[in-house]
Parts: sequence; C-alpha cells; structure tokens
Amino acid sequence: MSAVRSEPAAREPSLRVMTVGQLDAVLAIEVQAYAFPWTRGNFIDSIAAGYLARVLVGNDGELIGYFVAMPGFEEMHLLNVTVSSRHEGQGHARRLLAELYALSASFAATAVWLEVRESNARARALYLRDGFTEAGRRRDYYPAPAGQREDAILMTRLLVREEPR
Repeated sequence: MSAVRSEPAAREPSLRVMTVGQLDAVLAIEVQAYAFPWTRGNFIDSIAAGYLARVLVGNDGELIGYFVAMPGFEEMHLLNVTVSSRHEGQGHARRLLAELYALSASFAATAVWLEVRESNARARALYLRDGFTEAGRRRDYYPAPAGQREDAILMTRLLVREEPR
C-alpha cells in the first residue's frame, strides 16, 4: 500500500489594517520605491485621520505591499499604493486595488481618483488595464530631481454599484 502525500495548498497573502507598528516595514518599501518617498509622519497622519490604510502580508509575515486612500463625498482618493520590488509583477497591485474598490462601497463611493507621475509609464499602464481613464493633468504636482517639478496625470475609475434587491 502506498500513501500519496499532497502538499498543502499555498495560502494567499492576507490583507490587514495598517498599524503604526508596521511602519518600519512600510517605510523600507517606500524609500526603495520612490525618489521622493512619504515620511513616517505622512503615514501616521493618514492612519490617525482614519484613512483607509491596508497592508498585504505574505504567509511568512513579509510585507508585500500597501495602500492608503482618503474617503471623500461619493469618491475615494488613492494616495499611495506600492508593492515591494521583490514582489512586482505577481498581481499584488491589482489585489490591493480590488480591496480598495470593495472597501469603497462601504463609503458609498462611486469613483476612485488618483494622481500618477507622468513619467511612471508602468503604473499608468496598470491603472489603464484596471479600468481607469485619464481625466486631466496637474501641472508641477510632484517634486523632481534638481529642484524641478513633474506633472501628474489625474485618473479616475468608476465603481459599479449593485442595486438593492
């Protein structure tokens, strides 16, 4: 008689509410990802203000990515979404965005808005694939090297609302 051993199914990374205790790991990703990263204070202020802040954590406890979004009247404004360079290209950004869309429903949001650097072609392509459209431009929105400024592309994505039955 032979026994067939099957490997346990790999668990998906889990989404959790971002806490101040996770900020060292968040900032490690943030400073690696951006030339002009958010500060610890930016994250603390966002958490204290009650913004939506979530982290994606692997089965081994490693922080994979995160997002911060600010609710508004019938809209959600995505302020920051970042995936660790070790985990890019594995669908984690789309998972974070999907969580944002689901959470936005509890705020009666009908749309998500964001700004993205004009030079960030990879992020812009992700947003376009995920249903965002370009809605405008914010001139000189972001800091850039050598004291310069860079335009932001304003993008929006309408959220589908389910009608009550």
